[in-house]
Amino acid sequence: MKKIALINDLSGFGKCSLTAAIPVVSCLGVQACPLPTSVLSAQTGFPSYYCDDYTNKMNYFTDEWKRMNVTFDGIYSGYLGSSDQIHNVLYFLEQFHAKDTLYLADPVMGDNGRRIRIFTDELLDTMKALTKKANVITPNLTELCLLANADYDELSSHSSDQDYLKRIEELEYSLLAKAEVRQTVLVTGIIRSDGEQTYMGNLALSEKETFYHETPFTGMSFSGTGDLFASVIAGSLVQGYCIKDAVLKATNFLQPAIEEASMENIERNHGVHFEKYLNLLLS
Repeated sequence: MKKIALINDLSGFGKCSLTAAIPVVSCLGVQACPLPTSVLSAQTGFPSYYCDDYTNKMNYFTDEWKRMNVTFDGIYSGYLGSSDQIHNVLYFLEQFHAKDTLYLADPVMGDNGRRIRIFTDELLDTMKALTKKANVITPNLTELCLLANADYDELSSHSSDQDYLKRIEELEYSLLAKAEVRQTVLVTGIIRSDGEQTYMGNLALSEKETFYHETPFTGMSFSGTGDLFASVIAGSLVQGYCIKDAVLKATNFLQPAIEEASMENIERNHGVHFEKYLNLLLS
């Protein structure tokens, strides 16, 4: 059975990070091997939470897995809360990122034009170094702008223009030019309007192809949907899907869960009821 190392935090509430990735990857027929970066009572969007930082324990996992002589078909890293954690992931890659191992980095740094509070310039520089080593990166528009040194407000002001996606592609190409491996940049959660309806789309770009897919936007966002999306992409690519089919599988899985959560007005920090739709990943 194929295996993916999942490097992320474990949150008791919020349906994100490892609690999102493990069931998704498992449903895709891939063994999930979690390496926790921290353990939290709830994700950090809640007004109160307890966090047990695992930064100093991460390399113990790496070293023990190396002693076991295990290999991984995929590696997926999500939210990393410090430069030390990012350096730990770089150390993990030195041990396990082989030529035939897919590495997907989700550079969780912010949303809607705003950085996460703790994301300093030092963290940004370290994240740039990490994403250059990834075969696939899945930034949202804010994270794309941070990685490409672009102005989010200026870019998003063109969301109704015909050349909006071309502007995003230009930023993606700038990242491809700096990557140390053949890379696919998959920008998620692109809000676009045609004057009559608003859409949310995902734009994948590599040296060989460009693929864009969008669905009607409900106007709401929920905890963990980015983690769920990236988990489907990682698991699907490891199983041999092309990026287009992986994006379509992720969208078909998430869309009904997001629509249901929007209609029921679920509090965003609790996330969507994705568990009801895991069967969609089996087809």
